[in-house]
Amino acid sequence: MDITDIRIRKVNADGKLKAYVTVTFDDSFVVHNVKIIEGDSGVFIAMPSRKTKNGVYKDVAHPINTEFRTILQDRILDEYNNLEPEADEHSEV
Repeated sequence: MDITDIRIRKVNADGKLKAYVTVTFDDSFVVHNVKIIEGDSGVFIAMPSRKTKNGVYKDVAHPINTEFRTILQDRILDEYNNLEPEADEHSEV
């Protein structure tokens, strides 16, 4: 599976949320609302989630193995770190 497009929308507010990301796979499948979060040990990605009836957040889409999660996170964060200071949109991969 190839990551064929990454679109990053920076958040212009103080806080831990830095950007929203849309990732396209094989020019055929898209995942919206991946988040880039600033944590205590640096930035990381958080997969899209929703709140359940009992108040717990559950991912609606996520990698099922560590290897692919690492690949996905590395690609997204590379694109994020290479954005122009005022850029906030599209990055063809």
